[in-house]
Amino acid sequence: MIDLALLDCGIGNLHSASKALALVGATPRLVSAPRTALTAQALVLPGVGAFDAAMVKLNAGGWREALLEAIAAGKPLLGICIGMQVWFEGSEEGQLPGLGVIPGRVCRFRSEPQLTIPHMGWNQLTLTQPDCPLWQDCGPEPWVYFVHSYAGQPVHSPDIAATATHGRQTFTAAIARPPLFGVQFHPEKSAAVGLQILRNFVRYAESMYR
Repeated sequence: MIDLALLDCGIGNLHSASKALALVGATPRLVSAPRTALTAQALVLPGVGAFDAAMVKLNAGGWREALLEAIAAGKPLLGICIGMQVWFEGSEEGQLPGLGVIPGRVCRFRSEPQLTIPHMGWNQLTLTQPDCPLWQDCGPEPWVYFVHSYAGQPVHSPDIAATATHGRQTFTAAIARPPLFGVQFHPEKSAAVGLQILRNFVRYAESMYR
């Protein structure tokens, strides 16, 4: 069984993520100390809320350095929602710089007639990296659950693992630069497909230590 750290940085819905990971056979270890997180073999960073509020927590708590060190060490890492957005260089939602791991910015949906913002509910993915480990056994166009007003816009299109469309706008729904992954949607709220995505991440992480 892989040593999987669920990061308690003060920005995430830990209960739902922990429960979902347990359902796919993982035993997530809740970690609230950045240096302790670095002892884990794989990490999951869930997040909810605003970009600047998340970055304040990461900067003040020593998490920025720990996350960058984990990435540099090649540890499998999955970011969820804000936990993915912080990989970017910055966001229109705030003023603080992000971690800058993925070149690009997080941008708000543009207003359209009759378009609801935030984008909330089920939507279908277009898999731009169909061979990404996260998508195994998920079907060609899986449905997942979103709650967000902002989405990342990577500079380099190969970083995009999946897109979705809201109104007339196609946005980044997932990024993959293995062993770094990020999803804008909430797999813990995405029923069987979401659990499969989490299962796939755990299996991928386990494969790196065989």
